[in-house]
Amino acid sequence: MNYQAVIGLEVHAELQTKTKMFCGCPVVDSTKAAPNTAVCSVCSGLPGALPVVNKKAVEYAIRVALALGCKIAHTSIFARKNYFYPDLPKGYQISQYENPLAQFGVLSIDTPLGTKDIHITRIHMEEDAGKLTHVVDEKNGSYSLVDLNRAGVALLEIVSEPDLNSAEEAVAYAVALRDIVRELGVNSGDMEKGVIRFEANVSLRLPGAEKLGTRVEIKNLNTFRGMEKAIRYEIARQTRLLDMGQSVIQETLGWNEDQEVTYSHRSKEEAHDYRYFPEPDLPPLVVEEDWIEEIKSKLPELPRARLQRIQRNYGLNLEDARLIASDEDTTRYFEEAVRVDPEITPKTITNWIAGQILSWINSHSKSIRDIPVQPQELVNLLQTLQKEEINQNTAKIILEEMLISGKPANQIIAEKGYQQVSDATTINGLVAQVLQENPKPMADYLAGKETLIHWFFGQVMRAAQGQANPQVLREELEKQLRAKKRD
Repeated sequence: MNYQAVIGLEVHAELQTKTKMFCGCPVVDSTKAAPNTAVCSVCSGLPGALPVVNKKAVEYAIRVALALGCKIAHTSIFARKNYFYPDLPKGYQISQYENPLAQFGVLSIDTPLGTKDIHITRIHMEEDAGKLTHVVDEKNGSYSLVDLNRAGVALLEIVSEPDLNSAEEAVAYAVALRDIVRELGVNSGDMEKGVIRFEANVSLRLPGAEKLGTRVEIKNLNTFRGMEKAIRYEIARQTRLLDMGQSVIQETLGWNEDQEVTYSHRSKEEAHDYRYFPEPDLPPLVVEEDWIEEIKSKLPELPRARLQRIQRNYGLNLEDARLIASDEDTTRYFEEAVRVDPEITPKTITNWIAGQILSWINSHSKSIRDIPVQPQELVNLLQTLQKEEINQNTAKIILEEMLISGKPANQIIAEKGYQQVSDATTINGLVAQVLQENPKPMADYLAGKETLIHWFFGQVMRAAQGQANPQVLREELEKQLRAKKRD
C-alpha cells in the first residue's frame, strides 16, 4: 500500500551569547575548553542559587521569531521540565511550556512542485544540558564522564507543524532555517559542533486520511545527509510494519550513522511525564512592544528575500543567484562590482566570483570580506580583458596574483609584461614557425586528422607565452592551414 509521510521538525539552536541563559558563566567551545571550567552555583544546580534571565538571549530569540513571522507574546512564562539524567544537574530543565515566547509563524521552502509554506507551531527559550562522554575501559569497565560547560547555555527550540511530507522537504526546511539563524547572527550553524540540532517526528497515514499515524521521534540529527537518510529509513521501516499488519510503536529513536539504521532509545514521553510547572524563581518574561519594534527595525535582509531580489534585479539563473545570495558579504561584493561599470554584465561578474574568487577563498580558508581584491579592482581587470589588452587565461593568472599580493591589475600587467599580443605580423610569424617545426603533425593534419588544429593552436599560444589574442591567432592559423592544403 502507498502511504503519505507526515513529518515535523524540532530544532534546538544554541544562541551565540557571551554568557549562559541564567547565569554569568561564559559560553565556551566545548571542543576546546577543559571540562567543567565554565560552571557556577547556578548552572551546576547548587541549592539556593537563583537564575537571572539573559537579556541578549531574549533579543536573539525575538529576532528569530520576527524573521519567521511569529506572533510574539508580550508575557511568557518559564517552566520547570522535570526529568532525571546525569547531565542535568538540577534534575529539571528551565524551559517554556504553556506560554511560550512566540507562536504561529511560517517558513517558505522551494520544492519540485513549487513554493510550500511550513508553519511554525511555537518558539520557546530554554537552557541546554551538559555533555556526557561514555567510556569503555578494559580495566575499569564502562562509565560516563560529565562535563557541565554546556549546561545552562541559552537554547532556542523551534517546533514546526507536521507540514513536511518527504525527507527532501525536511532537509530543505532545515537548511532554510539554518541559513536564517546564521544570517541573523544568533547561531553559527556549525552542525559539527552541535550548536544546532534537529529532531524529526515521523509518521505515516493513508492518502486522504485526516487522522495522523503513530509517530516516532528521531533524536539529534546533526548532518543534513544523516537527516535525509534517517527519515528515508524510518519511512521504509514503518511502511514494512504497516504492510504486515503490525503497529508502529510510539518511541524515541536514535540514528546509527555507520549502520544507517534507527534504533530505540526509550518509549516516547508525553508532556505530563515531565510534570511541567511554572518556574518559581523567575518572574513572567515581559517584552515591551517598543523593544520588539526596535529589534525589527534592525533585522537584515533574509536569505530567501535576498535570493529573489538578486534573480529579479540582475537576471541571473537560480544556480548563479543562489551562489551570489549565499551570504551577505558575497552579495555586497557582487553588487558593488556591478555598480562600477554597466558595460561589465552581472553574469560576467558572477562567473569570475564563482570560478576564481570563491575557489581561491575555499582553498585558502578565507572569507570574501578578507580578500585584498576590492570590487573596483576586479572590474578594472575585467575592463582590461574586455578591451582585449589581455586574454582570458592571462586574466586568471593576474587575478590569482592580485589575491596573493594585493597589487592592482595594471601594476601586475606592467611588471610581468602580460599585455596581449594582437599584432598580426607577430602572430603570423609564430604560426608559420610552429607549422614548420612540426612536420609529422602537419602531415597527419593534411592526411585528414583535422582535430590537430587544436594542438597547433596550443603550441602557438605556448610560443606566445599565453599572451596571443585567441581570435587573431585562430584566424591566422586557419588561414595558413588552408594555404598548406592548397599547396
